[in-house]
Amino acid sequence: MSTQNQKAIGRKKALKKRKKQNKGFETLGTLFDRFEAKEDKGYISREFQDYGYRLAVELGDLKHKGLYMKLAKKEPRGLLDQARSFVIDSHARNKGALFMWKLKELKKEKVEKAEESPK
Repeated sequence: MSTQNQKAIGRKKALKKRKKQNKGFETLGTLFDRFEAKEDKGYISREFQDYGYRLAVELGDLKHKGLYMKLAKKEPRGLLDQARSFVIDSHARNKGALFMWKLKELKKEKVEKAEESPK
């Protein structure tokens, strides 16, 4: 058996053991146990990286997962969620491009509202 298979089996056993112990909330240590990275060269260690990766998977745009991670780090989460829900509800062929367009439009609206409101 290869080392990777042994590690995967060990993780699965540890996850089952923790689930038996905790019947409600997940512990912080088990938060990323059910998540397996598709690549050998990268690990997800921060929440924004996880959000960006999940966003790339939902949009079917794994080629640009680094871009989504950067957006998750730099942009307000509310804008990202609004653009994400807009795209998920659509039947677009290129969901990544539609997401970027909607994000641009939402940012433009935010700037216009800020200029419009009296100080």
